[in-house]
Amino acid sequence: MAREISAGGVVLREISGVWHVALIEPRKDEPQQTGSRAVKSRGPRTAVLALPKGLVDAGEKPQDAAVREVLEETGIVAAPISKLGDNKYVYVRNWGDGERVFKIVSFYLMRYVSGEIDNLKQDMRIEVKRASWVPLAEASRQLAYSNERKVLRQAQDYMEAEGISLLA
Repeated sequence: MAREISAGGVVLREISGVWHVALIEPRKDEPQQTGSRAVKSRGPRTAVLALPKGLVDAGEKPQDAAVREVLEETGIVAAPISKLGDNKYVYVRNWGDGERVFKIVSFYLMRYVSGEIDNLKQDMRIEVKRASWVPLAEASRQLAYSNERKVLRQAQDYMEAEGISLLA
């Protein structure tokens, strides 16, 4: 079975007194996850929202990859605060060989530093349809995958345990 290592971020920003998280709508369908993970419904097509993430390049540290992927997929610069955890799952490639892939995604809690959301380089529009700030209180209901909802909950728990002032 093939293996992939990815990294991504839960980027938080306070806008007008309300905490928001940066989410993306991938251009192409993301891999269907198996096991206890969420699978896209066959009903009416709704936007698939996800956390920004991508493959760790050779020689790159996962935290550095997470920062890079956030910039590439959202257009914003974010600073890592803490590692939240690893998501592990299996998916079947829907391109090429159709091989089963064991994937590990390391997620990091990050704070917004600068940039304009959805200000992407043109070549990233192949991967990302749009990026947007979503109120943190609503984000869990909008994320397509249960394992990413769990990561979001870990970020909220971290904020509560450490104090919101840490993110300012």
